[in-house]
Amino acid sequence: MSRSEVVADIAARRGFYWPSFEIYGGVGGFYDYGPLGVAMRRNIIAKWRKIFIEPYQDVIIEVETPVIMPEPVFRASGHLEHFTDYVITCQKCGRKYRADHLIDEELSKRGIKLSLEGLSGEQLDEIVAKYGIKCPNCGGPLGKAERFNLLFKTTIGPYSTEAGYLRPETAQGMFVAFPRLADYVGRKVPFGVAQIGRVGRNEISPRQGLIRLREFSQMEIELFFDPANPSCPYLSEVEGVEIPIVPEELVARGSQDPLWLSPSQVAAKGYANEWMAFFMALSVKFLAEMGVAPDRQKFVAKLPHERAHYAATVYDQMAFTERFGWVEVSGHAYRTDYDLSRHAHFSGQEMFLERRLKQPKEVEEVRVYPNPAAIRAKYGDKMGDVIRAIQRRQGAVASALSSGADSVDVEGFFITRDMVYIKRERRRTDVEKFIPHVIEPSFGLDRILYVVLESSVVVEGERRYLKLPPDIAPITACVLPIVKRPQYVEEGRRLARALWRAGVAAIYDDEGTIGSRYASCDEIGVPIAVTIDEQTPKDSTVTIRDRDTRRQVRLALEKVVDFAIAIRSSTPFDEASSRLGATPFKA
Repeated sequence: MSRSEVVADIAARRGFYWPSFEIYGGVGGFYDYGPLGVAMRRNIIAKWRKIFIEPYQDVIIEVETPVIMPEPVFRASGHLEHFTDYVITCQKCGRKYRADHLIDEELSKRGIKLSLEGLSGEQLDEIVAKYGIKCPNCGGPLGKAERFNLLFKTTIGPYSTEAGYLRPETAQGMFVAFPRLADYVGRKVPFGVAQIGRVGRNEISPRQGLIRLREFSQMEIELFFDPANPSCPYLSEVEGVEIPIVPEELVARGSQDPLWLSPSQVAAKGYANEWMAFFMALSVKFLAEMGVAPDRQKFVAKLPHERAHYAATVYDQMAFTERFGWVEVSGHAYRTDYDLSRHAHFSGQEMFLERRLKQPKEVEEVRVYPNPAAIRAKYGDKMGDVIRAIQRRQGAVASALSSGADSVDVEGFFITRDMVYIKRERRRTDVEKFIPHVIEPSFGLDRILYVVLESSVVVEGERRYLKLPPDIAPITACVLPIVKRPQYVEEGRRLARALWRAGVAAIYDDEGTIGSRYASCDEIGVPIAVTIDEQTPKDSTVTIRDRDTRRQVRLALEKVVDFAIAIRSSTPFDEASSRLGATPFKA
């Protein structure tokens, strides 16, 4: 049985994950997570926070923003225009396919490999015609490739005109909240904003299990920095991590073999700036600590025609799987000031910070001064609110009215030309405005879970189990009375409750032979099994069995909770045994 087959079997049968809505035949691209899947996801998130957020709290903060956002957000972000794939429809049976996936699958059957990313609809149509590709369902002719927007659309409230969309990335919530977040950190850069949450992409024909979903979870960071000073103060901390990188120049030549470079070498060669190299190094460490070896990882550059509309540089972190080959598990994008500039333009809200100049300089500014008399004539006792709104949105007011507009909407107030004085002024200043640039590492939690599961599979003859790292395993300990006697059962249940109260995930099982229960615990990746046996009533000791080596030691019952906590924190079995005074097991 292959690794992927082991994962598929264990995942559904033991409660990691399974297709959603099974009793109604299922819907592609949606999966439920069972108790073990939920626990493992939680542990992966904790690991991500431990590596990417907790050591850098002087720079990175965490937020949570809505999953449904109004249409103007996605008009500004470019998703309404650019967030599309090509769909192709069978003219006979009406079945729809994602065009590039269908072409790739059909040509692969003939041993033909083409690069399809970034091709236009016309180019995809030419390939369909050239190779005579037909509908794989009925053999019918295929129509023209047409753009399909991947945003899930809804309405906000009872009015159909109030369009909203399920976010396709957590990023836009952080960009829209930038003014408040910048104030929170004292308007200083660099600072990063992290967010973990659900997103949705209305995929045309999702397949491949957890690898391509319509609803999934992201773990993202938006790192805001001054483009005049892109240095990362933490780069030296990750200098010992080698990054397997395939830069654009190699991708353009058709090579997928990575160079192994230190983070400083990546930056020095111009493949990425220091912040991007820093996050790439942390990403190698993140996967490696979950059992995905660095030689099964690589960062592959996206060529200009392959990149998302907002990015100047992109690397996909790929992990090798037996079933799907190389799978993207995180994307690392240099988004420049694209998002903040677009939201500033569409909202009228200024998205700038200020940097201090070495030498003062003269600047010309357009200043807006309220005309209280005209404002009072229209808004009466709301005059104060209107003036404060104008002061907050000076840039938007000046830009709109100077360009010939009759009025401008400022926070719900319509400001006409007679309500303000617009003046051009020259002044000397020692600061200048700038819009921060952004580095974004974005991780797909669901894909990572699958990759970690497949990487952990061990098959030894008839024995098969998940060699999950202890801090990722959904369950830390199994408590197993060797036989179902009242005294053993009582002691076992008492121990299980002690583990639970200490925050240790544990399961209690007293059914079946001890050998079958060991195998059951191993199968789902439980690092240790604690056995209540005939010696326990005599001296209050238990046996503890290591999942990987099947070695056993005897330990005082009162120390089991501490032992489990040590194992969960990735202390090696032998070290935990020595530290807590365990003795070799004697049958």
